[in-house]
Amino acid sequence: MIDFRYHLVSIVAVFLALTVGLVLGTTMLQDPLLNTLQSETADLRGQSEQLRTERDAAERVGAGADMFADVLSEEVLERRLDGVGVVMVAAPGADAGVVTALAERVEEADGEVVGRVDLTPELVDGDNATFVGELAFQVARDPDRLTGNAHERAGAELGRALAHGARAVDSLADGVRGADTRADDTGVGDGSGTGGEGDAEVRDDRAAAAVLAAFAEGGLVALQGEPAEAADAVVVVAPAFGSEGDTETAHAVLTTLVAALREQVGPTVLAGDPASAEPGGLVAHARAQEPVYTTVDLAGRPMGDVIAVLALAASLRGPGAAYGVGEGVVGVVPDPLPDPRSTGDGDGEDSAGGESGDGDGTGHDVRHATRGGE
Repeated sequence: MIDFRYHLVSIVAVFLALTVGLVLGTTMLQDPLLNTLQSETADLRGQSEQLRTERDAAERVGAGADMFADVLSEEVLERRLDGVGVVMVAAPGADAGVVTALAERVEEADGEVVGRVDLTPELVDGDNATFVGELAFQVARDPDRLTGNAHERAGAELGRALAHGARAVDSLADGVRGADTRADDTGVGDGSGTGGEGDAEVRDDRAAAAVLAAFAEGGLVALQGEPAEAADAVVVVAPAFGSEGDTETAHAVLTTLVAALREQVGPTVLAGDPASAEPGGLVAHARAQEPVYTTVDLAGRPMGDVIAVLALAASLRGPGAAYGVGEGVVGVVPDPLPDPRSTGDGDGEDSAGGESGDGDGTGHDVRHATRGGE
């Protein structure tokens, strides 16, 4: 039987072991462990300082690039968009300052900002899809031509209403011209000039304006200027990070709308800031779908705004591409830079119908020539 002395010896042994461990830990092991921790702390502090230095240098380089772009923007952009009518489209949550800055760069490139369309949160709300689709069906000149989901139909009708020149005439004027042709007994549409193509174009303008007005009255867009049948190209400004338009549902709707605008109008650029190209951003969402329109992820700073306009100029004659610093870009800027627009007098390759008018550029140059003759 274990007596009291055995318990006492055991307890003393335990406390003695603890005491010896404490002594060893605070003497023999203290210095090596402390030295190791101090060394690792010093390394981390050095890395932090290096990263801070590199960050500061990168910020100075970025500021210098912005200053450089600001000083030379007029020379770099001159005539890149000569006579091109551009509609600015602001997504819900887009920074108004970015929209304004991009519009100013378009004008520096000798383009014309013919109007602005602000998309409302109601348009990108998935719960409103039925209303959006029904409105698109009601305003369509040819409802049988509408395909796709509700927002694809809405984007198509908005694009047709904005598109300038041949595309707008094709999509909006057929019904008017058909009515004129059938009205032979009134003398309209009999080839005599009364109720001819000029009257049809006036009615087309009114029809396009009515489509935009219907979307505005439905609370889906807000209009500035007179963008109806005025767009040779479109710049869409992405929502700011964390804004009401920066959600997964909104991204799906916006990319659908941008694709429809590109289909109906032609050259289209989706411009966002660097955050928009990161996972969860609109530009990143769009690039994952390999769109035919152009994307830029440096908008919001002078250098990025200049790049966005150069990208738009490049898209006048070529396919869409991704520019900036995010994943999947082909470069920071178009390479080579797009040639400045010609005056359209027929003495160069850039004039309407010239060699540079292949692909999308052909349709655009025709519309540009039409605008120049207005």
